[in-house]
Amino acid sequence: MVRSIETIWKEGFVKSDTIVVPKLNDLYNKKSMHIVDKFTRMFKINLVAIVIGSFVITAMSVLVHIPYMGLVFFFLLNTLAFINYKLMNGLYTIDKNVNSYLYLKTFDSWMKQMILLNQRFSRLLYPLAFLSVVIGFWFGGIGGDIPGEELVQVLLVKFPDMELLFGLPLYPLLIVILVTGLLAYFADVIYTLDFNIVYGRVYHKLDDIIADMEELQN
Repeated sequence: MVRSIETIWKEGFVKSDTIVVPKLNDLYNKKSMHIVDKFTRMFKINLVAIVIGSFVITAMSVLVHIPYMGLVFFFLLNTLAFINYKLMNGLYTIDKNVNSYLYLKTFDSWMKQMILLNQRFSRLLYPLAFLSVVIGFWFGGIGGDIPGEELVQVLLVKFPDMELLFGLPLYPLLIVILVTGLLAYFADVIYTLDFNIVYGRVYHKLDDIIADMEELQN
């Protein structure tokens, strides 16, 4: 009776004395290398885009006279790029001499670690990014009048009974605190959406290949 591909694959993990097994193993090896190489290219491009974006945002913020926002964004984005650059070095330590299944499982473990660390950082990234926008518009240009304080004076003229906290309008301040808290609370969800937009197709394809391999082994 002709053996099924499942039987052939299972034997491929313990011996390779047939003609079909090496071909099947080679097919999955090529798929494994392709998916990892594709992700690595996308990851590098994304890091470069983040760094370039940090300079662009900083330059634009100076041009529109909200430089404090640009400075905070510059720090946040380059910190993000640095963290992921350090993580990317882990890709080069993955042993390519093992079989394709172990290779992909090791890569999958690296991916999960990368996602976890970025989720943790996003709890700071998103709230601070929002606060940088608020701070940028509040303080305006360096060395000039502070637009936020001028706004408070205008509001006090129109609403003399307006409540203040540390010289700031109470209710807008509460809204800023609420939005900041929500961004921190839902940071994991927001990051997951960002990740799926950029890497979703590649990551799902990785899961599919690993699932196929595990099914053939069982």
